[in-house]
Amino acid sequence: MKLENTQVQMRKGILEFCILEIIARGEAYASDMLEELTSARMIVVEGTLYPLLTRLKNAALLDYVWKESTSGPPRKYYTLTDEGRKFLEELRDTWEEMATSVGIIRHSRPPGDSR
Repeated sequence: MKLENTQVQMRKGILEFCILEIIARGEAYASDMLEELTSARMIVVEGTLYPLLTRLKNAALLDYVWKESTSGPPRKYYTLTDEGRKFLEELRDTWEEMATSVGIIRHSRPPGDSR
């Protein structure tokens, strides 16, 4: 089994959460999201991000507005809907529960270990 394959699957599993967290801070432009995700070592390409943004929009978790740009065509800025904010809160709770559970497992002793 290749470590890289597992790492890719783990990133895919939390990418939606990270995107929603970025957008929760305020209007977000896709290019800025890509830059932030890349700097956080969540390696993402446009071909991954745009379909995910479309899926989140179709699920009524995101909305967007077009804004004029000083350099080029208008830009699409994403925001969370009320439903998106509720969904993100649930994801945050799930993340905390999972992080706690993984921490317990990583730092606990196996049954029968009396060290």
